[in-house]
This record gives sequence, C-alpha cells and structure tokens, in this order.
Amino acid sequence: MGSKRNQGNTPVGRRIFGTAASTVVLGLLIPLAGCGGSGGDAGDGGTLHLVAAEYGDTPATSSKAFWDRVTTDFTAANPGIKVDVKLLPWADIDREVSRMVKAGNAPDIALMGSYSDFAAQGKLYSADELLSVAREANFLQPLAEAGTVGSTLYGLPFVASSRLLFYNEALFTKAGVAAPKTWSDLKSAAKALKDKGVKFPYALPLGPEEAHAEAMIWELSNGGGYADSSGNYSLASDPNVETWRWVKEQLVAPGLTGPTPPSQLNRADAFAAFLRGEVGMLNGYPSLAHEARAKGIGVGTVSMPVSDSLGTGEVPPTVGVADWMMAFKQNGKRAEIGKFLDFVYQDKNLSEFANRYHLLPSTVTASRTPAGGGLDKTDQLFLSALYGAQLYPVNDPSWVSVSDTIKRNIGRAVEPNSDPKTVLEDIAAQANEASKKR
Repeated sequence: MGSKRNQGNTPVGRRIFGTAASTVVLGLLIPLAGCGGSGGDAGDGGTLHLVAAEYGDTPATSSKAFWDRVTTDFTAANPGIKVDVKLLPWADIDREVSRMVKAGNAPDIALMGSYSDFAAQGKLYSADELLSVAREANFLQPLAEAGTVGSTLYGLPFVASSRLLFYNEALFTKAGVAAPKTWSDLKSAAKALKDKGVKFPYALPLGPEEAHAEAMIWELSNGGGYADSSGNYSLASDPNVETWRWVKEQLVAPGLTGPTPPSQLNRADAFAAFLRGEVGMLNGYPSLAHEARAKGIGVGTVSMPVSDSLGTGEVPPTVGVADWMMAFKQNGKRAEIGKFLDFVYQDKNLSEFANRYHLLPSTVTASRTPAGGGLDKTDQLFLSALYGAQLYPVNDPSWVSVSDTIKRNIGRAVEPNSDPKTVLEDIAAQANEASKKR
C-alpha cells in the first residue's frame, strides 16, 4: 500500500502502504464533525462512529478535509444519519481499535491495516450484509481475495499500492548500466554504481519499519514467499533460504547496499536518501515516484529482477498492499453502515482519496472511468502490477504477530556472522507459535 504509513500492519506497514511517500503521521487525535466519540455511545442512534487512520503528514495534507466533505455530503443526502470520524496515527490505530473492541466500545466502522482478527472473533459484518452485489463485485480481484476469510469477504479494500523497482536514471546513465532483469544484472549495476561513488547502490531497508515488504519482494523473485500453495506459512522454505544467502553474499558483503547495515535502514530513511539522489535502486510505490519527479529526479521503474535460477521468462508476482474498511456488529447499525459505505465507495469519493495520496483505488470502475478520474501514466504502471500482485496473508488472524516477527528479525539474515537458514527457521518457529495461539 502504499499509504502514508508503515504499510503492513503496524500496520501493511501500512504504513500504506505504510505506507505512501512519507511515513510520518500526525501525532494528534483529530475528531471530525465536532465531537469525536469513540464508539457506540448510548443515545446516539442516529450517529455512526468511524475510526480512520490518518494518511497525511501535515495539517495541510490531513485526511480531515476529505472526511469533512464526505460526511457532510452523506448527511445531506441521508438527513437522519450523522457520521462522527476520529483520525488516529497509523502507529496507534490497530492497538486502539483492538482496545475499544475488547472494552465493548467498538466503533461502527474502522479504516486500518488489519481486519482478520476481528473477523475470526465474529465481530464483523460481511460484505454481502452491507453492499449491493454490484458494489461488492467491483473490488479488484487480488484485493477481494486478500479481504476474504474462508469464502466470505470481511475486509473491504479501500486503497492499495504495489511495488516496483525504482532506479535513478541519471545515476544509471553515469554508470553506463541498463535496467536489471535478473539478480546478476542487479549486482552488476550495483557494482558499477558503487564504482561511480553512489552512496547506496541498492538500498535494502530491512529495518523494523517495513522489512516484511522488502523481504517478500525478494523472496517472490526467487519463487518463494510467505505462504505455500495451500496458504500455510512457508517462511523457511528452500527458495527463501537461497534468497537470503544470495543477498547476504552477493550484495551486502561486497558493500553494494550502502554504509548503513540493512537491519538498521528503515524505509523512510531509504526513501529520503533516494530523494537526495544518493540511491541507485530501491523498491518503491507511486507516491515516491511523484515526489522524486517533483524534485527533478528522473525515475525508471521495472518489475523486480528475478533470480538467475528462475530466468527472465518467469514473471513472479509483485507485492501488493491494501488498507481495509470493516464494519462492526456490536451496535447493530447494519443498514446505516451499508448506506454510508455505499456512498463512500462511489467512484468520485474513492478516486479523490486515492489521488490525494498517490495510492490506487480499490475498485475496477474508480481505476478506469472518467467519473473516477482515471490514473496518470505512473500510477497506471502500479495498477497493472497490482492485478498480478500477491498481498500479505492478512486474512490469517496471526498475521499481525507474524509480520511483527519478520520485521524485527529478517535483517539478521544478512548480518556478517549470521546463518540465513537459522534466522528463517527461528522466524518460522515464532510464526507457528502465533498460529497455534489462534
């Protein structure tokens, strides 16, 4: 996702996602519509309570303006229903909503990075209880699949992002190299960039902010990933072990990833270095491309290079990230929630929000129709990648815990005295324990 946050469940992250250009979020609680209630309070039968992540990083870019307009327009069209919105930082929202639900004070609707834990507890309305058939069928397929537990859609995708390999065109020209297609190409380009004095030939952010995204990108490019074909975790698979041995020995050990140890390099720092012209290559999402071009940096984008063992004939999935709307049953406001979500998911609203943060709308029609505003050329590349993307296993209730384990530990796989296999097996063991607890 790329949303303006640590995408992927600090979420997603996500921070999209996650994510988006800057990962700084407002450290404020911003109530909208004049109150800022935190749940289904007694006597507020005509009010819906929405707790939403703050996607902006300054007051000027706050999500408040969007929600002010949407809630005002909705109430004008539905005079009996008011909507109170509370914005929370990405760093806090998952924990805060979980606290509210546990305390019996669930919001009616939440927009955040994870949903499956609540679905597993039977706390959520399903999509078919809220949306028309046409509205539910409009979600992009990879996102709908990730929002589904069993055969039921509980997580309604709101905005999304995918990842592509970015390269600084001027630095590549100076080094005399072309966009890489294989890992060997990537290593050769990184070496040429280093020889020209580029600080971070390939920026490898395996710090705790969003290491699980970078890790999944690399593992997918060697036929691995986080889960097997049955949906079970396969964190220490042979392809994954091979991936991290190659990265450690061929990129990190020769100094092709820059002066900061990958385990200490967070995504925000890698992105900032890219915007300073200090990075040759890194994995990014739409908002970074827009920011770089605004600074006069020419950016090339390609799919993640594949391992030499797979060969260029293979096209592994890219990583996709989404943020989720969910509706809680506690206050029994199914009809009112359904009306509001039907309104929010209109093309013009979804497209306005996505465009504001250079994210991708979650529906087919908002992605392509004039009413949805369409997408510019850069964002269209990411949308094309999203159609073939693989998302985190967010429909597994243990994913929040598992993703945290990956974020905190995967960087150790490329440290000088480490054994990647041992590190991955340790992560897998912790993931198995988390799954058992569910």
